[in-house]
Amino acid sequence: MISPQKPDRTREQRRRRRERTIILVSLGLIVLLTYLESHFLQFGSKLPMGSNVIIFALMNINVILLLLLVYLVTRNVVKLIFERKRNIFGHRLRTKLVITFFTLSLFPTIILFGLASQFISTSMEYWYNIQVEQSLKTSLELGKSFYQKAINSGSTVGNQIGETVSKGDLLDHIKRQQLLNLIREARREHRLHNIAIYSNNLKPLAWDPQSESPPVVLDQPMQDVIQQVATNRRSLHHITPSTAGDLIWTLTPVYTPTDTKQMAGLLIVGQLLPKDFMTSMAEITRGFENYQQMKMLKKPIKISHLIMLSIVTLLILFCATWFGFYLAKSITVPIQELAEGTRRIADGDLDVHVDQDSDDEIGALVNSFNRMTLDLKASQAALEETNLELKLTSEENERGRRYMEIVLGNVAAGVVSVDGEGHLRTINKSAESMFGLQAEDVLHRHYSEVLQTNHMEIAGKFTEMHQITKQRTMQMQVRSLVGNRLMTLLVTVSILHDEEGQYMGIVVVFDDLTELEKAQRMAAWREVARRIAHEIKNPLTPIQLSAQRLRRKYLRRFAEDGKVFDECTRTIINQVDELKLLVNEFSNFARMPAASLSPNDLPEIVEETISLFRESHPSTSFAFEQQNPLPLLDLDREQMKRVMINLLDNALTAVDGNGEISVTLSFDEILKIARLEVSDSGPGIPGKD
Repeated sequence: MISPQKPDRTREQRRRRRERTIILVSLGLIVLLTYLESHFLQFGSKLPMGSNVIIFALMNINVILLLLLVYLVTRNVVKLIFERKRNIFGHRLRTKLVITFFTLSLFPTIILFGLASQFISTSMEYWYNIQVEQSLKTSLELGKSFYQKAINSGSTVGNQIGETVSKGDLLDHIKRQQLLNLIREARREHRLHNIAIYSNNLKPLAWDPQSESPPVVLDQPMQDVIQQVATNRRSLHHITPSTAGDLIWTLTPVYTPTDTKQMAGLLIVGQLLPKDFMTSMAEITRGFENYQQMKMLKKPIKISHLIMLSIVTLLILFCATWFGFYLAKSITVPIQELAEGTRRIADGDLDVHVDQDSDDEIGALVNSFNRMTLDLKASQAALEETNLELKLTSEENERGRRYMEIVLGNVAAGVVSVDGEGHLRTINKSAESMFGLQAEDVLHRHYSEVLQTNHMEIAGKFTEMHQITKQRTMQMQVRSLVGNRLMTLLVTVSILHDEEGQYMGIVVVFDDLTELEKAQRMAAWREVARRIAHEIKNPLTPIQLSAQRLRRKYLRRFAEDGKVFDECTRTIINQVDELKLLVNEFSNFARMPAASLSPNDLPEIVEETISLFRESHPSTSFAFEQQNPLPLLDLDREQMKRVMINLLDNALTAVDGNGEISVTLSFDEILKIARLEVSDSGPGIPGKD
């Protein structure tokens, strides 16, 4: 015997005894519950609801027990299937015995089940006649039709009376008698129980004093319906039960004769459905519901009989199948332990030892089996030691690979590697996000299958660069369309070689410069805007200087109009100051004006500009020096004047209106370049600027 399996064998025997006990108890309970179900079902509809619950409970318990038996049989069948698939010794004999007993009981059981099922179905159809159901349904529909007809009649009468009242303006207190006559006539003609007209504030205006009841009681439910009528502008119904029957109230809005959308009052028409009619309707409804409840039990009763029949059928098949299993196990188990030991060795358990109980051929086989087990165990120990060394090496390589993946995953730049055959090997998270790719979609594919046409052109440029420069690391700034986004990328390509100089592939690093370029461009435009604002400010300075010069030179000459001249020049000076303040706030982006080039005398422009500043700033010394003659130069006269005004204005600011400003002009005959220098005696530009 297999020594480590003695406890297992004992557990297996206990499991089999427990299984037999469960089967016997389940069979007894199934027989008992089946008898109780048959006993309860004999009473049919006479049973109270509690008994019906008991029937369903018994059915459910019966089904659960049956499922338990099916589970036990199925478990053995599955076990047999697995034994057959594993080719365990004895499975063929067990399979033949089980199939034989199952087949002998299957065919007569199926014939009996089919005949009994047909008999049950025929009997149930005879018990539940469709003509009775149709009669009850027709009566119920007839009553509902009469009920609906009364509601529709109330709506029609209400709309007719409301239209008559609206067209005749009968809500006017002068025509109150005509309104009463109309109400009496409508009540007699349509046999109404009650009719009344209310104002918008729900005060009764007119009703038939001969009605069987006083005006309508406007309780809270009725007021809710009135509110809906006023909101929806259409007739609604409200049903009120009473001792005489059901009162169907139809509420119809009454409009003014001039505006069909303005509500002037409310017409309430009441119709009485007699109590006898309502009682008959209730009895028909109750009878139909009772029949429906009985009909609902048709299927459960039929299912119950079929379940009992199925239980008997399955019991027969179960007993036959179980007997086949029991007989097969009693034959094959004694010689299966050696096969079980072999299976355990095949599964990797080398601690198996089969006890040698005899010295015959089987004993020799067991002895050889034990020696084989010891040899396999020694070989496995040596193999495990080798595998451990290989595992440590593999783990070290895996840690290095994972570390590299973590590093690449946390780098902001996109990194892509391509092997020597052009297949993508790695791509980090930044590259996936940058190009909108998924690693599993592009890895191990050729780069030509992944790159778009414009990207292939960039790759071609790097190839040409490498052929020319022979550099192993190349860098290029490119602008390319990635998806729907135009990106500026700094692409760095590094060519990889092994120790022997063999080409291994390339590593491509992508730095996204799109946002940086955008920020630089924005800063450049801001500087342009600042300079343009400065240039716009320049023409204002000569205007202000000219006004100040006119004021000093001609103010005393205008004796009579001196006041006007003073106000005008003062206004010009003040407005120029205001314009300078506005220009300082200028922050919009714009382009510099196009230059209008023409031959001009640069010294003349300089002298003209300096003369403006000399008159307006007498406390500042202006000096102009022309080192050599200058030819006529192609320049924009106005823009050049603005440049001079800007430079002199900055110099005046530096000397704070009291100092020396020198202007030097020279011309290089060789380079054909004019040089203009403006210097002042101010403190200069601070170091932080």
